[in-house]
Amino acid sequence: MRRVLKDLADITATFAQRAAEHRINPSLDRVRQVLDALGDPQEMYPAIVVAGTNGKSSTTRLVDALARAHGIRSGAYTSPHLVSLTERISLDGEHISEQRFVSALNEVYPIVLMMEERIGEKLTGFELMTVLALSEFAAAPMHMAALEIGIGGTWDAVNVVDAQVTAITTIDMDHQKWLGDTIESIAGNKAGVIKPGAISVVQNQVAAALEVVELTANQMQAKLLLQDRDFFVSTTTAVGGQLLNIQTPRENYQDLFLSLHGAHQAVNAATAMVAVENLLDDDEPLDPAAIGHAFETFQMPGRLEVVHRSPTVVIDIAHNPNGAQTLAQGIADSMTFSHLTCVLGVLDDKDSAGIVDALAPIVDEWIITTAPSERAIPANELAAEVSGLLGAARIQVEPDISAAIELAQEMADQSGAGSGVLITGSATVAGAARARYRG
Repeated sequence: MRRVLKDLADITATFAQRAAEHRINPSLDRVRQVLDALGDPQEMYPAIVVAGTNGKSSTTRLVDALARAHGIRSGAYTSPHLVSLTERISLDGEHISEQRFVSALNEVYPIVLMMEERIGEKLTGFELMTVLALSEFAAAPMHMAALEIGIGGTWDAVNVVDAQVTAITTIDMDHQKWLGDTIESIAGNKAGVIKPGAISVVQNQVAAALEVVELTANQMQAKLLLQDRDFFVSTTTAVGGQLLNIQTPRENYQDLFLSLHGAHQAVNAATAMVAVENLLDDDEPLDPAAIGHAFETFQMPGRLEVVHRSPTVVIDIAHNPNGAQTLAQGIADSMTFSHLTCVLGVLDDKDSAGIVDALAPIVDEWIITTAPSERAIPANELAAEVSGLLGAARIQVEPDISAAIELAQEMADQSGAGSGVLITGSATVAGAARARYRG
């Protein structure tokens, strides 16, 4: 008897019961066979695939926003989500509704189960979500898709898509258990998204990573468009965001207002612009008015996001040292705090010491909590590590994330004007905070 998935809670439980992508042998065969049984929906529209360590989601969503501003019906697929699974799939600028999510999964799920029985292997939760997104973009239908790689590149489910335009954001150390413990091995995995004869837009990289990316591109006879060689970006802080000057191979765009803070987001915006220019493939520059609309109205939850005023509360999903360094620089460049309290929760496979070192110059007091995840470092263990790095004087422990946020806000209130709260360390921590403040 066919099992019907009743609602979002039922679906969330179904995904949770499936193996995580790093707990199964790396292969694209499972996803390819399921998609083949579904009629290869991923072949029905062009796509831009975004890989990298940090900045993938922002770049993917910026690609989507730019495409829509130019009149293209676009789907976007990103991960992780902050509050609801439905955040991962967007159709023409709107998160998929719960009703449509349930209906769409019930359409493909019987075929997925049939193929799993035939193959003798189950899809991971991420693989199932990827199949759903690719199928729904074809059913909608979308005229293009912006797709974010989950982990790595070569063996990630999204890499079944034959994307003729890809983007590679900053590559750094992360997911070493699955991608290798050197920058070269990580870069090699992420460069696996580069397809034969394709175009890849690449942000500035450390020399070792860039060498691997260039070698892969040469092997694939692909064209690289490199930051500070083929495209350039400069930024000036402005009220509510920043003003960008972006020079691409096709045009010099001036005074573009982007409603995001941080120089890293300026680079992500430029990367997205170059990628969309090449997807359109008409040798014409983008429409400045369309770019302006896309950038002015753009929002990216959980990335240097202010979710409360008086006191100012900022949330960010920074979960590795590079992300934390970028976060710290973004706050230093665009915000002024007389006193900053940080609520920190980290997962057990992350470089927590590196995260703390990166944030320490901007943080005055710490509240250490337990991230809402089975993989969280317990608050007491994380606090002991932070104390060993910074001393115990400025550290408090509150394992409950809601209580930790409440305590941080009280401390900021008591510290007076100009005080703020930063909530970070993982997507689950940022998600819990966003649910509290934004619902």
